[in-house]
Amino acid sequence: MSDSIDQIIDSLPQSGLTVRALGALDYIVPGSWENLTGFDNSIQHITGESDPDMVARIRARALELFNDPSQGYQRALYLYRLADQVDSKVGLAALAHKAGESFSLLSFLDRITPSPEKAQLADLAMKVVVESVAFCSLNGFPGDSVSDFAAAVGSFEKTNLIRMSSIIVFDGLIPLGPDFARKLTEIDLSAIEDNALYQRLRGYVPENVVDIVNGAAGSLGDFAANHGITLENSLGRLNGIIEFSDDKLDYLAALLDMSVNYMEHTGAQSVARSLIERAVGEV
Repeated sequence: MSDSIDQIIDSLPQSGLTVRALGALDYIVPGSWENLTGFDNSIQHITGESDPDMVARIRARALELFNDPSQGYQRALYLYRLADQVDSKVGLAALAHKAGESFSLLSFLDRITPSPEKAQLADLAMKVVVESVAFCSLNGFPGDSVSDFAAAVGSFEKTNLIRMSSIIVFDGLIPLGPDFARKLTEIDLSAIEDNALYQRLRGYVPENVVDIVNGAAGSLGDFAANHGITLENSLGRLNGIIEFSDDKLDYLAALLDMSVNYMEHTGAQSVARSLIERAVGEV
């Protein structure tokens, strides 16, 4: 990996559509997610440490851990970044206005094409696989440890919580409706084998991809119910950022795929937090 985690965190945007879309989901657990940018700033915020020498020591240990490929941090970051990079970026320049402006969906209907439900379901399934394998990489579990991931979903917090909420809202509820979790339990390999992300990840994910998706489906449904995540609530928050009509949700899903990099953004923050929390205990 050419970029180091400190460079990536230093370059994360402080504003823009991705940040605003993530902020719109703050209603789920108010104040749980903060858009931490800047690696040294993240160290200070997470640890409460302000001494420059100690911050430097934590930074050095965190980078040492990240640069060791056997630790799993590089793998997790690669998976999070790839999940967004394979989404269609066609028309992004036309769709993404400067930060702070509203987005009028209807004016772009002739420039985007919504994916059929089968493709949307495959995209959701692969986001779940990425989340599961990255979780295992960050926590030292085997990559096929479905039960460990499923058990942990309910206790997600901070950046992990906002990313899981985003998966449910942006890739589940909006394109597939309230029964997205049930649809995941019925998916089979033929439904995802042509998915672009699956093709890119075949060397990084375990063979039991369908078991991961089916096994995690119930946890996603429970997560949504326990946190009060509904389509109506989510659309109400997003309507303050993106202008859309309720009968064009498939187009809204396509726009979000093209212009919101929530997996890469929050994934980098999760990797950084995991590194920092471990490093502070080892210096």
